[in-house]
Amino acid sequence: MNAPIHREIPASALLDTGRALAGISAQWDGDIVRRLTDYIAIPAKSPSFDPDWVAHGHIETVVRQAADWVLAQKVPGLQLEIVRLQKPDGSPRTPVLFFEIAGTKPGSDQTALMYGHLDKQPEFNGWRNDLGPWTPKYEDGRLYGRGGADDGYAVYAAIAAVQALKAQDVPHPRIVGLIETCEESGSYDLLPYIDALRAPGNNRLGDVGLVVCLDSGAGNYDQLWLTTSLRGMASGTLKVEILTEGIHSGDASGLVPSSFRIMRQVLDRLEDSATGRLLPASFHCEVPANRLAQAQATAAILGEEVYKRFPWAHYDCGGSTTFALPTTTDPLQALLNRTWLPTLSVTGAEGFPAIQDAGNVLRPWTAFKLSLRLPPLVDAAAAVQELKALLEDNAPYQAKVTFDSGGGATGWNAPAATPWFETALNEASQAHFGASCGYIGQGGTIPLMNMLSEGFPKAQMMVCGVLGPRSNAHGPNEFLHVPYARKLTAAVAQVLARMP
Repeated sequence: MNAPIHREIPASALLDTGRALAGISAQWDGDIVRRLTDYIAIPAKSPSFDPDWVAHGHIETVVRQAADWVLAQKVPGLQLEIVRLQKPDGSPRTPVLFFEIAGTKPGSDQTALMYGHLDKQPEFNGWRNDLGPWTPKYEDGRLYGRGGADDGYAVYAAIAAVQALKAQDVPHPRIVGLIETCEESGSYDLLPYIDALRAPGNNRLGDVGLVVCLDSGAGNYDQLWLTTSLRGMASGTLKVEILTEGIHSGDASGLVPSSFRIMRQVLDRLEDSATGRLLPASFHCEVPANRLAQAQATAAILGEEVYKRFPWAHYDCGGSTTFALPTTTDPLQALLNRTWLPTLSVTGAEGFPAIQDAGNVLRPWTAFKLSLRLPPLVDAAAAVQELKALLEDNAPYQAKVTFDSGGGATGWNAPAATPWFETALNEASQAHFGASCGYIGQGGTIPLMNMLSEGFPKAQMMVCGVLGPRSNAHGPNEFLHVPYARKLTAAVAQVLARMP
């Protein structure tokens, strides 16, 4: 009972971690970086950002490239399919790459599900002069370009982890891969695929006991990080209309209220602009005690890096440089602000002419794209309904105010870790990073995680990723930290080997 764990496990079940990392590193450097370079060059934007995605063919290209590469690896026992479904109107849903690998561990009756996505966010501006979203560049261990880190690397890393097990004949459970192409649009196509893959009498997912999601972040590049929570999201377009056409500002201003000022008043119902606090109590939730304790431990590890990691604006004044400030400089509060507090962001605007084209005209309308991040335990559907009523009712000056919802996704709070899983994470982190596993909540949203937790309530969730400090997913100069990706891939292999 008290013997060391390595004496309780047959030698054939143990993974030689040094050999595994060496093989995985060689595969990353000799093949995967090149494959991801090709992937980055393809503008496979998610359907919300490319309504003509079918005609453009970029999503189809990256899916086929990934499928061809997976098949070329000739992993024993692997079967692969590009699954295609249609919407009720007959139009195609975004495709899903699905693979399954027969288990080799005696007595194992559960499945490990590996998840990632191949669709991308749009270009954004502000890229360094020698970089661009579709012009990949490998520099100092960083592969720059859109989508490599979020999340094109996932399918390649997943297969490389399995190959490390196969290379040493280490027994493993049955493994399936689910690689979607709609994640950056809220995964609205994913649930029909999950339902199809779990059809009665033909459940191809199996009894999922472990989910490996490679679409998350890292607090630093010095240890393995497990994501313990994800915020939800409610989004939509808020539009304020006061006139049917623009008119001379000198003639009408002071009498016709500005649509922008009305917009400010409407948003004041939702947010305290001085502090950024969301006003409706229903948009908040209590932070669970275990998550608070983990945040305290993580704050001690990361310290000021929690907020210093961002590219703050600055200006020179009298020879000294002054930087813009975060909402808080307390590391613990900073972690909670970005993981367990609701936050409003305006991510787009319409109704404004470009500055060089802006004359003395009172604009007839203003529209903002709103992105509301919700705490992990707040129901997104209820939040969307409340948000619409809050913004539209009793408009100032009886202006026409409409909120066109873009939908919502409920956040996620990880289940309690079982002993085998917690031990495996720490062993993997120590073996490949020389430090214990860190635990951190993330402010982003991965709709699949809540779906899987509901469908497989007993499954352990290894939600992790390469989005560490300054990797800047969705923004300019996004990069994949290749040295970290190598070690993360090896850590995934080790956890798969430990799965009962």
